[in-house]
Amino acid sequence: MFAKFKIESDHFMRTPLTFSLLFIALFSTAAEPPNIVLIMADDLGWFDTHFQGNNDLETPNLDLFVREGMLFTDGYAAASVCTPTRAAMMTGLSPARLGITNHAPGHKDGMVPDGRKQAGAEKLTFLPLDSTTIAERLKKEAGYATGFVGKWHLSHRKGKDERDNPWEPQLRPEFQGYDLNIGGCDRGGPPSYFEPYRIPALEPRKEGEYLPTRLADECIAFLEANRKGPFFLTFWNYSVHYPIEAPEDLIEKYESRGIENPVYAAMIEGMDRSIGCVLKSLDDLEVAKNTLVIFTSDNGSLFGNGPLRANKGHLYEGGIRVPWAIRWPGKIEPKSQSDVPIISTDVFPTLLEVAGLEPKPDVPQDGESLIPLLTGSGSLKRESLFFHYPNYAFHKQNRLAGAIRKGDFKLIQFYDDDSVELYNLKYDLGEKTDLAAAQSEKAKTLKEELGQWLKESGAKMPIDSIPEN
Repeated sequence: MFAKFKIESDHFMRTPLTFSLLFIALFSTAAEPPNIVLIMADDLGWFDTHFQGNNDLETPNLDLFVREGMLFTDGYAAASVCTPTRAAMMTGLSPARLGITNHAPGHKDGMVPDGRKQAGAEKLTFLPLDSTTIAERLKKEAGYATGFVGKWHLSHRKGKDERDNPWEPQLRPEFQGYDLNIGGCDRGGPPSYFEPYRIPALEPRKEGEYLPTRLADECIAFLEANRKGPFFLTFWNYSVHYPIEAPEDLIEKYESRGIENPVYAAMIEGMDRSIGCVLKSLDDLEVAKNTLVIFTSDNGSLFGNGPLRANKGHLYEGGIRVPWAIRWPGKIEPKSQSDVPIISTDVFPTLLEVAGLEPKPDVPQDGESLIPLLTGSGSLKRESLFFHYPNYAFHKQNRLAGAIRKGDFKLIQFYDDDSVELYNLKYDLGEKTDLAAAQSEKAKTLKEELGQWLKESGAKMPIDSIPEN
């Protein structure tokens, strides 16, 4: 965007210096890049907020945030568990391409649950240092101050041999492009949500303090220190991951209402409070108008997901469809909504474009910039979203599988017997009616497209177990 000048007379045409200055102003003065706040909840399901229609819950801060921006009804996590989604968001590469396909550390290699035919695929349990993160690009190429607060879960080391695997602290956010790291380590969840938290990358402060409150305070301190911008704050809250713990006043509130899981409901509102504090600080610092804020989750809920089928660790909608909303004052129309399917890998190219940076020509692009949707200037080029989960979740209840979403249709391919299921999500959001037999040609076409993507991505596949003699 260039500065605009009104020409009052033709006098400048006779003044070389004035003309030169005007030319420079017209064609060389770009708008300052916006600040960016990237907020991701942990294990927050698609139906775990009031703005998604769950009237048992109160999430007033997120409700207001959504009204001020764009809600994506068909937003997806890149995986049905946390570590792959986080890696995909940081790099813009799919879990299949990265080889980071399960939550760290996952199960022991070669493990085959009772009654199953396959062991999970080989996997990485950390984000290698030679990966290029969005924080690195924003910091080095666009001059952003970068801060990370919360759950990282991208630094688990497999062994203790330093020659083969870096020590865990060397894989934390401060080595992946962040100036500041508060709380980011290999922890998938805190031992406790009340101080003492026993999180290695978080210094003790006040006994009994609630973790979301502490993390919000750390975010605010970063914002205050970098208010002149541009800044990039990544706030990946540990909530609402297990252990399920919340402040007593909120638990009592939901118990009095007879809510089925009052502690979990209270935990969601406690997370909402912490996010609200961070959003309020943007207003207090008078930087909200020049700040792009993204809110989403890393996978579906551990519990029920409302009308969606299954939960965390499954490729049904309950495992991968998550809350998604983006606010950017002056760029995004308030109270707007989109049903275009989007995914975690879209964050990387979106933030590059926001900061005026270009994708690297030698780096694959698994995501697509959302700027056309956000600004109403166009549509996305892609037609399909892909998923690959060749490992067993912590609960071991999932079948190893891949999936493709194209238009209203979604196909899941199970790797153990090569069977497929096909659903029309427009009419069957709960994935109750399998159309694979009735629409066999559609199923065949989508399966072939998924197979081609898996091949192109270099996806590692499950390992067939060898029966014992």
